[in-house]
Amino acid sequence: MNLTPNGLLLVDKAEAWTSHDVVAKARRAMGTRKVGHAGTLDPMATGLLLVGVGPATRLLTHLVGLGKTYEATIRLGISTVSDDREGEILDTAPPAEFEALAAEPGRIAAAVAELTGEIEQTPSAVSAIKVDGRRAYDLVRAGEQVELRKRPVTIRSFEIEPPRLAEAEGLSGGALPIDVIDVDARVECSSGTYIRALARDLGEALGVGGHLTALRRTEVGPFSVGEAVSNEALAAGAVDPAALIPPAAAAARLFPVLALDEAQTRDLGHGKRLELTEAQRAETPADAPLVAAIAPGGRLVGLVSVAGGRTKVVTNFPATGEEA
Repeated sequence: MNLTPNGLLLVDKAEAWTSHDVVAKARRAMGTRKVGHAGTLDPMATGLLLVGVGPATRLLTHLVGLGKTYEATIRLGISTVSDDREGEILDTAPPAEFEALAAEPGRIAAAVAELTGEIEQTPSAVSAIKVDGRRAYDLVRAGEQVELRKRPVTIRSFEIEPPRLAEAEGLSGGALPIDVIDVDARVECSSGTYIRALARDLGEALGVGGHLTALRRTEVGPFSVGEAVSNEALAAGAVDPAALIPPAAAAARLFPVLALDEAQTRDLGHGKRLELTEAQRAETPADAPLVAAIAPGGRLVGLVSVAGGRTKVVTNFPATGEEA
């Protein structure tokens, strides 16, 4: 009997692919329509995309808010409409401003420090955020002015390599190449952070403008791009089923684990609340918003909340297609 593919697939997305492209290829490679992803990556970006396959798609809603780590290159001296290299150039830095910055590289490190920690960030106007029911990027493309609200984000770490001088094309119309400063960075941040906006804000703080020229997502929560399959393998349909991380293994990386007995497995599968045994109370947090409830055979039965030693089902996972 063929079981429905079920698990979390980590994909190393290549440049120019959309997140939708990855999902479409995964559907063909895994032989199921039940595929989704957690956390969109822009076509320009590369790196880790979390893809849920089969019943494991129920995990995706609990993955969206995970912290992320990126490697990026920020170009100082040019601002663009999209805050990345794919957008039209808005402005270039006056030579005097650029020369002053180049002479004082410590200013870049100081501005980076100001953008680290709990900050308020205005998302990039060319984004998928909805304004009055329409995507912001559609409004920008239609020539409308878009002003998005600031939102709190956390930049846990913003580390930069020594800035380097480079050359880039100037404004359209046959302008000669202009000097820019490229800064390679590693950023650990909360979900909802726009690295493009971080590049823009760094450039604005330094008075020269800035945008993103490269972006790679290397980590999402406890998951690393080093575990991921390539776009090429996905496109060729050559994904080994063993590449799928079983739902129980994925959940165990994210949440405390509640080991169930057979009776509890049956009751929880029917949506009943459980009273934890003394042994379970000793091994499980007394109060936790999410706990992975796992059957004796290793199947993820559900995600539950625990309060006062009693469980409440948050998300149940069907047995069909699960591996013991």
